[in-house]
Amino acid sequence: MKALAIIPSRYQSSRFPGKPLATIGGKAIVMWVYEAVKSSNLFADVYVATDDERIQQHVLDNGGKVLMTSSSLSCGTERCEQSLSILEKEGKTYDVVVNVQGDEPLIKKEQLQEILSGFEEKDADIVTLAKAIEKEEDVDDRNVVKLVKANNRALYFSRSRIPCNRDAQTQDLLEQKAYNKHIGIYAYRAEILHKITKLEQSPLEKIEKLEQLRWLEAGYNIIVKQTNIDTIGVDTPQDLENIKKIIEK
Repeated sequence: MKALAIIPSRYQSSRFPGKPLATIGGKAIVMWVYEAVKSSNLFADVYVATDDERIQQHVLDNGGKVLMTSSSLSCGTERCEQSLSILEKEGKTYDVVVNVQGDEPLIKKEQLQEILSGFEEKDADIVTLAKAIEKEEDVDDRNVVKLVKANNRALYFSRSRIPCNRDAQTQDLLEQKAYNKHIGIYAYRAEILHKITKLEQSPLEKIEKLEQLRWLEAGYNIIVKQTNIDTIGVDTPQDLENIKKIIEK
């Protein structure tokens, strides 16, 4: 299986402008991610996909590969699809495309291995990750996306508490690992990536503001691999300081 890793990276951010070039230990966040993915040796190619010349130049200056994509794209999935199209026009082909969040400098090889292993399921269109929720406060946190699955297939994603504990105590269900947090790394079969970016927004997606519901509503199979490794993203300057402390330790 020939896999391509794309790291979408935007300079503009309402909560943290210039985030990809913010540094940890003298290295930009985007390069932390790029080097972690590259050193995993799981991919035929690794590219940063951006619409900003500052990010482009920084990646090139530090020995990375980068693709310039349109500033009109609305999400990382669209940036991945446009990157794939650019490379296919150059004569390159891939079986699978992995969308690696550009603001998660602590991404682990094990997570990338887990998501690629999802394509052992022959009917897998898309693969993503989940981790059992351990803290009760996360169950009702709307910023923590939950999912329910059956036979490794996603049934639904929500910002609300799912499944609903009608009778059981929340702590009991936490101990049973009944609640799962969605880890927002996606892998797509190449032909599926082209198809899902042509879909119109779906009713459930508009309600929950979760693009993966569009794919479920269109009938695509999303395989969910369970991981014990959480992701730590950088959304704010405070997040950056927290990650610096983790790395220092």
